[in-house]
Amino acid sequence: MPFGCLTIGEKKEYHNPSDVTDKYDLGQIVKSEEFCEIFRAKDKATMKMYTCKKFLKKDGRKVRKAAKNEILILKMVRHPNILQLVDAFETKKEYFLFLELATGREVFDWILDQGYYSERDTSNVVRQVLEAVAYLHSLHIVHRNLKLENLVYYNRLKHSKIVISDFHLAKLENGLIKDPCGTPEYLAPEVVGRQRYGRPVDCWAIGVIMYILLSGNPPFYDETDDDDYENHDKNLFRKILAGDYEFDSPYWDEISDSAKNLVARLMEVDQDQRLTAQEAINHEWISGGAASDKNIKENVCAQIEKNFARAKWKVSHFVLFIQMLSKCLQTPQLPRLPMIPLRRHLLPCQRLLPVPTQSNPLERKRANRHHPQNQREKQLNPHPVAMGKLLLCFTQLRRQWMSRVKGPHSNHLPL
Repeated sequence: MPFGCLTIGEKKEYHNPSDVTDKYDLGQIVKSEEFCEIFRAKDKATMKMYTCKKFLKKDGRKVRKAAKNEILILKMVRHPNILQLVDAFETKKEYFLFLELATGREVFDWILDQGYYSERDTSNVVRQVLEAVAYLHSLHIVHRNLKLENLVYYNRLKHSKIVISDFHLAKLENGLIKDPCGTPEYLAPEVVGRQRYGRPVDCWAIGVIMYILLSGNPPFYDETDDDDYENHDKNLFRKILAGDYEFDSPYWDEISDSAKNLVARLMEVDQDQRLTAQEAINHEWISGGAASDKNIKENVCAQIEKNFARAKWKVSHFVLFIQMLSKCLQTPQLPRLPMIPLRRHLLPCQRLLPVPTQSNPLERKRANRHHPQNQREKQLNPHPVAMGKLLLCFTQLRRQWMSRVKGPHSNHLPL
């Protein structure tokens, strides 16, 4: 049964785990994302390499829903700028998705490695994203999580194409959508304002992507301390709702008026007035040769490194924590002391960690005190830079730890 499809009225059938291992060799984990683990996989018959995403059903309803949703959407699409689904299996315990393997770099890394970077390079990236999104919108599919981290080069050749990944939040537009989701910095005003929304949210996100690629700065930011998450997000959302961004000097001094015009029309607060993906493709900056060929790499790279350095610093502390926890799990005894000093480094990241389920109301209240975000914030990915990619790894290591620790505090990961 291809892709584990079901017909209404049929008894639920599952693949055997051997169906997966007989066809594919699964390598080591490449990375862990919020909902899944990612492997390199090799087809035993053709020796071709693929990306494998494994979703564990026991990780919760949201994980199961994300897996089924990604399979449903990817089976509907076929476009050169979208990573294609090759195979899918559902066992009693897991979902396995096999996709094309993209071996290129993320867009930021590509920019930093270039000797020459201009508006035309940005226009080429944005055009490919717009073409893929226009195709999705023609099928009434809303991606809902377009961001730079989900844009990668297909391979490392000079003129490689851009591909869009991560469709677990994508949704068919059967009427307008209301449930908020996505990454805060890329959210459209109608999502922040909890209004009904649809395909225009993707066009807003493309406008944000274009703004960052041309200046190295996010269009919406807050001057308060990043560790003050509650006020930071409130101020950020207030600016998004008002469309409060500017083409600041000197970062935009060398950018063409045509580019600024397209950004402004994609980031129109009124979704009814916002350009569609197809209208943006027809804009002169995309298809009319209006993009400047002037080298803007120096200014853009300086701002990219400045604006994203702090987020990478936070991730590095979390990675260090994961590595130390892994080493502890590999030893016969379970040392606690080496991990205690890490607590002060993890405090900035603690809001992003999974909240352990507590049966006792007092325990639950104590746990929630360290996770002050409200239900609305939980539905939004709180940081756009890689933190979510470590959450599942943390959860699995925490589970292994609890299975080995004995005693009255075995339900709590020692920090």
